[in-house]
Amino acid sequence: MRIPLFFKVLKPKLPFNLFFFLLLSCSYCAVNAQNSYELSAGWKCAPAGNIKNDGYQLSEINFSTADWMPATVPGTVLTTLLNNKKIPDPFFGMNNEQIPDIYKTGAEYYTYWYIKDFTEPAAKSLDQVFLNFRGVNYSCDVYLNGHKLNKSIQEGMFLRYTYNITPFLAKDGSNRLAVLVHPPNFVGNPNGGQGGDGTIARNVGLQYTAGWDWIQPVRDRNTGIWDKVTIQKTGAVRITDAHIVTLVPGIRVPEGPQNPALIKVSAELSNPTSGIIRGILRYELDGKILSKSVVLKPRSIQAINFNDYTLENPRLWWPNGYGPQNLYNIKLQFFAGAGNLSDQQSLKIGVRQLQTEWNDHTESRQLEVNGQKIFIKGGNWIISDAMLRLSDLRYDAEIRFHRDMNLNLIRVWGGAMIERPEFYQACDKYGILVFQDLWGSGDCNGRWQDPMKLDDQWTRRKYPDDHGLFLRSAEDQIKMVRNHASLAIWCGGNEITPPEDILLALRDTILPRLDDTRWFVDYSNSDSMSRNVTGGNGDGPYGIQPLSVFWEHKTFAFNSEVGSVGMGDYESLKRFIPAGHMDPPLYDQATGKARIDQVWDYHKYIGYDTSIDKYGKATGAEDFAFKAQLVNYDQYRGLVEGFSAHMWDWYTGVIIWKTQTPWTAMRGQMYDYYLDPNAGLYGLHNGSEPVHVMYNPVNGMVMVANNTFKARRSMMLVIKAYDMAGKDSLLTQVFVDIGPATVKKYLSLKNVIDGLAAKEGIFLSLQLLDTDKKPITENLYWLADNTGSYPGLQKMKKSELMCKAKYLKPGKVEVTLHNDQHNVLAFFNRFSLINADTRTRLLPVFYSDNYVTVLPGEEKKIIIDYQPRADLPLPQVSVKGWNFPEQVITITK
Repeated sequence: MRIPLFFKVLKPKLPFNLFFFLLLSCSYCAVNAQNSYELSAGWKCAPAGNIKNDGYQLSEINFSTADWMPATVPGTVLTTLLNNKKIPDPFFGMNNEQIPDIYKTGAEYYTYWYIKDFTEPAAKSLDQVFLNFRGVNYSCDVYLNGHKLNKSIQEGMFLRYTYNITPFLAKDGSNRLAVLVHPPNFVGNPNGGQGGDGTIARNVGLQYTAGWDWIQPVRDRNTGIWDKVTIQKTGAVRITDAHIVTLVPGIRVPEGPQNPALIKVSAELSNPTSGIIRGILRYELDGKILSKSVVLKPRSIQAINFNDYTLENPRLWWPNGYGPQNLYNIKLQFFAGAGNLSDQQSLKIGVRQLQTEWNDHTESRQLEVNGQKIFIKGGNWIISDAMLRLSDLRYDAEIRFHRDMNLNLIRVWGGAMIERPEFYQACDKYGILVFQDLWGSGDCNGRWQDPMKLDDQWTRRKYPDDHGLFLRSAEDQIKMVRNHASLAIWCGGNEITPPEDILLALRDTILPRLDDTRWFVDYSNSDSMSRNVTGGNGDGPYGIQPLSVFWEHKTFAFNSEVGSVGMGDYESLKRFIPAGHMDPPLYDQATGKARIDQVWDYHKYIGYDTSIDKYGKATGAEDFAFKAQLVNYDQYRGLVEGFSAHMWDWYTGVIIWKTQTPWTAMRGQMYDYYLDPNAGLYGLHNGSEPVHVMYNPVNGMVMVANNTFKARRSMMLVIKAYDMAGKDSLLTQVFVDIGPATVKKYLSLKNVIDGLAAKEGIFLSLQLLDTDKKPITENLYWLADNTGSYPGLQKMKKSELMCKAKYLKPGKVEVTLHNDQHNVLAFFNRFSLINADTRTRLLPVFYSDNYVTVLPGEEKKIIIDYQPRADLPLPQVSVKGWNFPEQVITITK
């Protein structure tokens, strides 16, 4: 049964006795207000234990802060200490062990005063000025010009707060803000467990900060003014919490004229004045203006709903790989009295509709966009930076990497947070759907018995302590991100539901009222997602798997977590491992154990075990890390191919654990913390192509997956084998067709291929050519000998690959690779854009492909995209492959 994800939005009237509290402390959703600016530079801070004055005194402009430390806002205490060189970089080596942990120091050690002076003249007439906090961890008191703004302590990491500061602004415009920030109420013992002793989850906040299997503890538990602080100026009336809903009935395709879509617009208007305000609320969309007359009572907040608007021939928004990511600008404005602009918001919306349907064949739920089923290929996301050093540019780069992996969904894991609007803006831009967990994880919240935890399961099951704060936070954050086209799924928590009263409130009251356009999953591996393996759902496996597992072992039909390894190459390792610790792991096959350097272990190395030795014993860390890239590529290509081979038969979706790391971990990442991609990214880029040809290593079947809405006709399938000397054998060449949104088997060549590979392995080349004989997709496998090793690779001759690089325009370079017809394959070549002076890699940089193999007689072109810098010379390109010594290429104009 198909469940439409839209019901009538109910806007209950606001009880008057809540108005004053909400006016001062309510969540807000102001985007590009009429006059808004961020308070980011010029903050100062000091440990609260060193300060004897109170907030009334500190917020007086004449109090001296000359000896206070420059503070990073947005940021955490730890970020400020790092930027002031008071602590070593906790991401390098074992420096984190040198930083005092709050569990041992006590909360006061990381309790800080923050002060910011700013210029803002007193408001005129009925104009209003607001102070907005988008996130403070964990609680705070706020003072301005000798006045305390909050009557009770402002508590909760995931609540936005607004204060009307109009009455408190200095007449001469010189203002001082003082904020006392307290750490989380429960900091937890970082005893090595998942979330330490688990008590970190008694807060409504981050759980990973007490440590996890991919990160060491964050010593201040991310205490600080961690998100943006803004000053917003309006007229008498302020627009809050606009809500845009788009309905796209029927089954659509990306091309051609479209039937109309329905647009539903609503907003809340706040009138903090003592008089009645009459005016016009209007919005502009696609050149059309719609308006509504409004009368606002004194000191009131009123919900305003526009009549539904029919948008003709809409430009639809589609997930990555299925169509374009069209976005519309919407401008919402309120004009008071005789047409004076009081406030405005500008938003970008994608016109699309989400639905979910139970697939009886797979026994799992499937997601649909604009009436079309979408095969989910996703990645799990923790947070962009473990110390909350968040930025628009970093978000854009990370989401772009996910686009480049040909993924279409990111799951934001429940031990972190509801991601920031800037994250969602990037997902809207690149077509990445979002599966958003709320705060909670089975590890801390009692799903399993765990000797590392302080409290028993019954107690942990009731975490957090303040259920009301959890629900207020959920309401607030839902309002913050609900207008984004990319947001697709709300989830109660990671591998466990929240407590029953929270779950019921979310499912039955809050989401139906605030955002009933998305699929709500009670927890991340819920039976409501999948019921076909041992009667339920789950996740895994994790770590290196034989490729046969991905192809032939049926796992959960909508698998929310399945993953493998993911360490970076030698250049990546050098950024966080001291030179004296560059000793690769030594694996003893007889005992099944490995000797691992303590720094590698501290950074959560996960074993490659026998996988490296199959390519020849590593001669050092550089050789080990390069061979690890072969494993990364093969593992992640095999994983996504195995799931794609059974789409709509066994599976409706898969989400990889995980695709990024917010710390210098050595596992579960397609690019490192510094945004340097490893080969896993390009294995996914290849294996997740919208139209992809692939080889099942178990039964030798050649297949094609079509993840588009178009049938593909008259494609030529070309299958060749290459030996280690570069000699090719045409195995078959045949015309093939495939329908939309499907996978198709063509022929098995197992006996032939196994025979060719038996002695020293072979290369298997698969191509699909269009009617102009140009490649639609191509895929190259290196296949092991009959013992599972690669002796032929170890004997390959040096390649004579010819490389040149051409400047196309600022920030774009084209690299051409040519391999002579009579040469050996140029195998597994890594490109890097480097600083011409230091020979270090420029980051982030985006490659149209990487770790590329060039066949004899073949020419390939790679596009490199980067942000040019005026202070650096024109970069160079480094190329290094399995059988191609590093060569540095000058870019020609």
